[in-house]
Amino acid sequence: MKAVAVNNPFNLDSVQLTEVKDPGQPGKGEIRVAIKASSLNFHDLMVATGAMPVEEGRILLSDGAGVIEAVGEGVTAFRVGDSVVSTFFPAWTAGEATPAVGSFSQTPGDGIDGMASEFVVRAESAFTHAPAGWSHQEAATITTSGLTAWRALVVNGRLKAGETVLVQGTGGVSIAALQLAKAMGARVIATSSSDEKLEAVRKLGADDTINYRTTPEWGDKVLELTHGLGVDHIVEVGGPATINESLKAVKVGGHIAVIGVLSGTEAALSIFSVLAKQVRIEGLIVGSRQHQIDYVKALELMSQKPVIDKVFSYDRLSEAFKHLQSGAHFGKVCVSW
Repeated sequence: MKAVAVNNPFNLDSVQLTEVKDPGQPGKGEIRVAIKASSLNFHDLMVATGAMPVEEGRILLSDGAGVIEAVGEGVTAFRVGDSVVSTFFPAWTAGEATPAVGSFSQTPGDGIDGMASEFVVRAESAFTHAPAGWSHQEAATITTSGLTAWRALVVNGRLKAGETVLVQGTGGVSIAALQLAKAMGARVIATSSSDEKLEAVRKLGADDTINYRTTPEWGDKVLELTHGLGVDHIVEVGGPATINESLKAVKVGGHIAVIGVLSGTEAALSIFSVLAKQVRIEGLIVGSRQHQIDYVKALELMSQKPVIDKVFSYDRLSEAFKHLQSGAHFGKVCVSW
């Protein structure tokens, strides 16, 4: 069967379509899935470029959506023909995160082979049902970015109607968070370096927008927009370059969900601001299988579909990564067979 893997030296030119052995039929507790589409994440890009070390020949991509072709003995959650979407942490079924979750040892496209292949055979916990009526490309946006937004705002953030959420940029997590926040009756402030993208997020429902290139101290602008109070929640994707502005923008007793490292991995925090704001700064990576099941149920009740920027074929995965790397995308970049 066909798959897309990365070889040494780890860079985007080493991302290549290859032939690998078909995984065969599922065993006890397993399912065989024909993968139809995937979406790309910054985590996948880090793997492909060697920023996150993996074995040579690793099949890429954490996100995958497709159709069940066969079920093994004892599988009760799925039937042949079901549309499904992969889970980021297959071994994290429910409850609190465990030490094994932090190692990425079972994460597709990282610790184990990923979803950039025509077929996979995995434990049934490696998938959930896809939202009813969604295309495979739409469903493929759930695994990483969509579920991260859900956990940041709903599970950990306990978002309430009438609260204010700030989202940074217009990537997959930020757009999903914007849509989710608006569906739950929250006010949304969005930042971007592009006036064109800010116009697009206003069409998606953003109440206020800030160009952080022309307003580098955007935390002050957020305070102005909120009459000095600050926002209840910030979905922090920037990392070192944005965390101190986030501390300025958040309200006293507010919540910052740190989910991205777009500007690096080492940050100098204003400890005084942390103390003065009595802020809850929380790092999180995606979520459990149960979180995803709950998220899918919510998505089926929402009228909004994910925003897909562009779809590439799997044999153009390297080109798709370059598009993601450029930052030109708005929403999710997907690949399909």
